[in-house]
Parts: sequence; structure tokens; C-alpha cells
Amino acid sequence: MGIGLMVLIAVAAAQGAIWLAGYIGGNAFPQPLSEVEEKEALEAMQGGDKEARQRLIEHNLRLVAHVVKKYANKGTESDDLISIGAIGLIKGVDTFNQKKGTRLATYCARCIENEVLMHLRNQKKLKSEVSIYSPIGVDREGNEILLLDVLASGDEVPDTVEVNMIMAWVTD
Repeated sequence: MGIGLMVLIAVAAAQGAIWLAGYIGGNAFPQPLSEVEEKEALEAMQGGDKEARQRLIEHNLRLVAHVVKKYANKGTESDDLISIGAIGLIKGVDTFNQKKGTRLATYCARCIENEVLMHLRNQKKLKSEVSIYSPIGVDREGNEILLLDVLASGDEVPDTVEVNMIMAWVTD
């Protein structure tokens, strides 16, 4: 790996870290709720208060940014990871049970991480799939060659087999 490429990677990583730190440190996310406020909001949410649910979600968005920052260099944009993590946070808030004795942040952090990991696994599967419209090279004139161009059509296969059989018979 050349020095130029290593410098480029280092700069990209630094920019990502600075962006994420600014996102977390700035006023992009509200401050977390105190323990008392969180407990009150959880009780209100269990009573059917939609605003309490929304408040719990909004005030735990910093947790999303904190959890997803360790997946920042896995091939998915930071904004996308935060969106996916927010889905995990929503699932965590909706399924949290105070009676189990865990803190909301602990439970939601696991939900966020699971959601991000599911996304990354899904992306990995999609990367291994190949489309017949994928470019596989260029011809002598510089035109792009697609996998579809190289694959034989249904009509060409019997003709090619016949020609090969005749050529094999003639040469024997």
C-alpha cells in the first residue's frame, strides 16, 4: 500500500471522527434525561403517554451516536448508521421492561447494536451478489463489457454445442 493511499485513509478516518464528535458534542442531540426524569417518562409511557415515549427517544439519541461510532468504518455512511441505530433505539424504548432491573440505556444500547449488526450482515450478503448488468471489463475500443454480453443466450447454446461436437468429430 502506497504512502499516498495511507495518508488518504488517515484523513478520511480523521474527518469521520471529527464529524461524529461534532455531532455528539454539538447541540444536535438533546442532553440525556436524569434518572428521575427517565423513570417518570417510562411510567408515563407505560400509561400510554406518546409524548413521554417521544421524549425518551429524543433524549437517548446521543446513545445512538455513541454506539454506532465503533462501526463508522464498516462501509456504511455515518448518517445511515445513525438512522439504523435510531430504529434500534425506538425498538428498545418500545420493548423495555422496568421490572427486569436493567437501565434503559443498557437495554437500548444492545438493541441499537443489534440493529446495526443486522444491517451490516445484510449489506455483506448484498455485496456478494452479482448482477448480470455488472461491468466486468472493457473491450479494445474502450466500451464497457457487461456480464450479460459474455453470457450466451438460450438460442446460441445449442448452436455452439453442435459446432463444438462437429469440430471434435472432424478432428478425430
